[in-house]
Amino acid sequence: MRRALATSLAAVVLIISAGAVHAEPAPSLGWAPCPDNPEGQCGTLSVPLDWKKPDGPRIDLAIARHQATDPARRLGVLLVDPGGPGGSAAEFALSGLFSPEVRARFDIVGVDQRGTGGSLAIRCADLVAGGPSIHPRDAAGFTELLRHNQNVLAQCRERSGPVFDHADGATVARDLDAARRALGERKISYFGLSYGTTFGQTYAELFGRNVRAMVLDSVVDHSAELRRFVGDRAVASDDSFREFEKWCAGTTSCALHGQDVRAAWEAALVRADARPGGRQGLLDSMYFALRGPDWFSAADLITGGPSVRTQAFEPNYESVRLASVCQDFSLRIKDFREYERMRVEELRRAPIMRGSFLGHDEATACIGVPGKPANPPHRLDLGDAPKIMVINSKYDPTTPHEWAVNIKRQAPRNTALLTYEGWGHIAYPRSACTRTNVDDYLLELRTPAVSCPAVPQ
Repeated sequence: MRRALATSLAAVVLIISAGAVHAEPAPSLGWAPCPDNPEGQCGTLSVPLDWKKPDGPRIDLAIARHQATDPARRLGVLLVDPGGPGGSAAEFALSGLFSPEVRARFDIVGVDQRGTGGSLAIRCADLVAGGPSIHPRDAAGFTELLRHNQNVLAQCRERSGPVFDHADGATVARDLDAARRALGERKISYFGLSYGTTFGQTYAELFGRNVRAMVLDSVVDHSAELRRFVGDRAVASDDSFREFEKWCAGTTSCALHGQDVRAAWEAALVRADARPGGRQGLLDSMYFALRGPDWFSAADLITGGPSVRTQAFEPNYESVRLASVCQDFSLRIKDFREYERMRVEELRRAPIMRGSFLGHDEATACIGVPGKPANPPHRLDLGDAPKIMVINSKYDPTTPHEWAVNIKRQAPRNTALLTYEGWGHIAYPRSACTRTNVDDYLLELRTPAVSCPAVPQ
């Protein structure tokens, strides 16, 4: 999406942030119609490259908004992020995900995360392609992976410029508050999906008093260290497969109905060893089928029918995760011995799916990243934030339900957890119950129900 250029105008305003009064520049946003969406307005937001050096070099971030369709009843601004990382928040703000009433009452605003979309997108996936196995079998294989990753990091940093080292979640959270100031809002509401929940959590920790309402859908637990980052996802992957087995047993149109699904899966893995892409390709495809969920495709994968798409992430996910995920989590596997311990635990916790596709992929992508993470994982502190709504599917191989439970456990007074008792990644659009509870919370600050029943697949 092309962005209209904003005027660069600075004004000084007094704001209250984290209990203290500061004088900070509030850039003016010059809005213009979005060329490819007449209902939207596009612009750019000027922010410091390094928030520790506010008077230093600046960069422009893409921003877009859909104005409230009923301005007389406008509640304010709803900042949104689709996660990924790598999804365009500016495009997401203009999408049709939200209900007519939410679109009527809020200006829906998206700021493309640094390194994404119209915000100096990091494009390095071609450097990652063709690398060694991310499942090394010995110390030599680990060393090969380490050196490959170090080469990718060096070239990606050189290609991307200084933004590569300033794209962690805490930096993004400060960008979001700059957007709040530029929009002239005392408080904002926030809606984050998947990795966008990492930005939301950090924003609520840093700027809790600036939050009116916040929805964290399919939450990434920012307190997770390496073992839980991979292991919890491994468990969730096997749990999702077991739900597929139950569905197949009770669904006559399933291609494996009446058969031993687990035995058929094991046989399919053996057959896959002799095909291009091999066993790992089948495991990856099954992960995406469970993530949907698309259980008919899951059955076809096992029977040798049509395959499902094996790549369902954002276009520059493989690139931007090096600058974001690797700086938001302590995924620093130092040697083959540590990797082996992680892998053994991963396989122990997920013998069906052979571990976690996404957790393993991200952890091994960060091998070779130097230094400590810029925004390290830690116990959540929401002392200044209002009641935040957390919503998660019970069976989600990407963001395990256990992570949502742990968010609630860490901040019991500041969070309300709604469990969708069904399947798949992203819970809000799953049913009338999930939509109504989220909308009622955003519109009326009404505490959501405890759970919503599953909608049969």
